[in-house]
Amino acid sequence: MNNHAGPGSTASRLSPSRAALTVALPRPLRVALFSGNYDCVRDGANQALNRLVAYLLDRVQAEVRIYSPTAPRKAFDSVGDVRSVRSISIPGRPEYRVALGFPRATQQDLESFAPDIVHLSAPDLLGRQAQKYALARGMPVVASLHTRFETYLDYYRLSFLRGPVDRYLDRFYGDCARILCPTLPIAREMGARFGADRAAIWGRGIDPARFRPGLRDPGFRASLGYTAEDMVPLFFGRLVLEKGLGVFADAIDAVRARGLTVRPLIVGDGPARNWLAQRLPNATFMGHLAGEALGRAVASADMLINPSVTEAFGNVNLEAMASGLAVISADVPSAAALIDDGRTGMLVPAKDAGAYAAVAAMLVRQPHRRAALGAAAATAAARHQWDDVLEEVVRSYADVLQIPLATPAVQAA
Repeated sequence: MNNHAGPGSTASRLSPSRAALTVALPRPLRVALFSGNYDCVRDGANQALNRLVAYLLDRVQAEVRIYSPTAPRKAFDSVGDVRSVRSISIPGRPEYRVALGFPRATQQDLESFAPDIVHLSAPDLLGRQAQKYALARGMPVVASLHTRFETYLDYYRLSFLRGPVDRYLDRFYGDCARILCPTLPIAREMGARFGADRAAIWGRGIDPARFRPGLRDPGFRASLGYTAEDMVPLFFGRLVLEKGLGVFADAIDAVRARGLTVRPLIVGDGPARNWLAQRLPNATFMGHLAGEALGRAVASADMLINPSVTEAFGNVNLEAMASGLAVISADVPSAAALIDDGRTGMLVPAKDAGAYAAVAAMLVRQPHRRAALGAAAATAAARHQWDDVLEEVVRSYADVLQIPLATPAVQAA
């Protein structure tokens, strides 16, 4: 079991200027959150869930219980009361764990907790069985969409499963009272399939202390062997094939074929690190970074090349934008919801390495254009505030439960 927010935790980084929401219940709101890997993997989905739990605990004064597989060692300093669910690690991907269903002990724990609402964050076996269990007992169920799992199939030669997977996901999301979608395009898609009144938006925010242009550090660049004149393309994210690593490597090759010298900066880690290191032997690999070290590394690059099509939101794009980078991203709904093409970033065909290379080469040769994109991106990213987006989740809970919320007042600093 994990204790609530210690020093440096997610909760301690919430803005102090917002008042708590008041939920019209005679006792604290109780939320049961089911997760596939709440603190086993450091990724955008789990960071967002930790932010939500911290907000519920500190702003709403709710009681939250998290049911998730757990690992012998947490991937990061998580927040909240985590109840471990029996699980196994995935062969070849030990950082990921798979719950072995919804065991009786977890069922009994959920019954004793008596949640007002059940929040499912993954359409896995645990989530589906917990969903059926909760609905049979009259517990309202909502789901949040974090990853387009169906897009993974192409990367692992499992495209023949697309039909059954789509039908399963339709049943899973179709049985929820509310679907919390990360972007407006996805909310419209879900609304068209399941009813507009059942789709809501839970976006993502930015930590302005961690991601900002001011963290760009010439000394850091020099320590890695980069000069002020070098153009540094960034890959930022987990090093797994489904993030488009092959397209990224091909794009770097195509930039070099145009006569331009670039040495990529790779921030992140994962099972495909060795593959990428062999593919791009002169890239600089930073591994996992956190806090100001992460923000400094991102801000010290010159452009982000993000060929991933699996994200439901695109935290990487938003964080690079907030850091003042020119972003070249796959033209997918998650990116299009964040990027005004040609003004706050550039969108290109998702799997066209030549298109990424053409835009990257243009930005190398046109530093004023690159700077203008980065400045506009930083301004746009600053509008994504965590308190605002997390408040919308609580409003969705209240709407499903048909209970009123008091309008929060701003506290004096």
